[in-house]
Amino acid sequence: MARPLRIAFLGNDAWSVPSLRAIARSRHSVELVVTRAPKPAGRGNRLTPTPVAVAARDLELPLAEVETVRTEPGLRTLALSRPDVLVVVAYGEILPPDVLALPKLLPVNLHFSLLPALRGASPVQAALLLDLPETGVTTMVMETGLDSGPILLQRRTRVLPEDDAGSLGARLAELGADVLVETLELIAAGRASPVPQDHRAATVAPKLRPEDRRLDWSRPARELVNRIRALAPEPGAVATFRGANLKVLRAEAVASSRDAEPGTVIEVDRAGFVVATGRGALRAVELAPAGRRRMSAAEFVRGHRPVVGERLS
Repeated sequence: MARPLRIAFLGNDAWSVPSLRAIARSRHSVELVVTRAPKPAGRGNRLTPTPVAVAARDLELPLAEVETVRTEPGLRTLALSRPDVLVVVAYGEILPPDVLALPKLLPVNLHFSLLPALRGASPVQAALLLDLPETGVTTMVMETGLDSGPILLQRRTRVLPEDDAGSLGARLAELGADVLVETLELIAAGRASPVPQDHRAATVAPKLRPEDRRLDWSRPARELVNRIRALAPEPGAVATFRGANLKVLRAEAVASSRDAEPGTVIEVDRAGFVVATGRGALRAVELAPAGRRRMSAAEFVRGHRPVVGERLS
């Protein structure tokens, strides 16, 4: 059997953690985990470590919390780990050539799409926005281009009707962890065969902007449902109701014969309410009023008593 690999792991997100745990369980050696330095978060504005930092401490792995690896001292700390393979999962930083050149063998990224589709920062959200029937994960050799490096392994999975970004991303993170360990075994055995991407087939999944959260009721209901799925559970799609923000966290597209301006409440019952859209109508299922907890549409109706003819914007 080929010797175990020395791994340096870069990640920040909760979706990075399954990969870190899988590598830690494997025969390979995690020489260093690098993650972002703690930042203020929450109501108390306390310095909060990343999910990767929490997992690394739980696994008793060498950990460096740094502002960046693009410059010192993060770059030097990473270099001192002398990795065979640099593994990057949801790290959120464009790595320069001097970082990519550090590993003895390869820099490997786990990306949450079937490359060359959905390159960029938000592939999970984009799969839902585009109403794709399937997506998947890809391990690739990193290069300076945006998710453009040669493909090592891929695995597909269905996008379920009930998926939002939280559930789909979590499932892809677990699937990706298995694919990543399989990729490391191929590299260790000298059997990895990177395949260049077809750049002509590439699509882009850019980072979602704050304005992308706003629901445009003139759009078709199905499109709005997909936007709600893509933004749930955080940060949540937003509408305005009675002058205040209202997060819409789950909804269904429904047929409607009512002729009403988009954004108008056209039906209210004990289960919730229905809003007219540019095509069809949208039934709210779960909501979160400004500053309040997530609640069912039925709870919202009992507490806020929307009426037919009211407008959301």
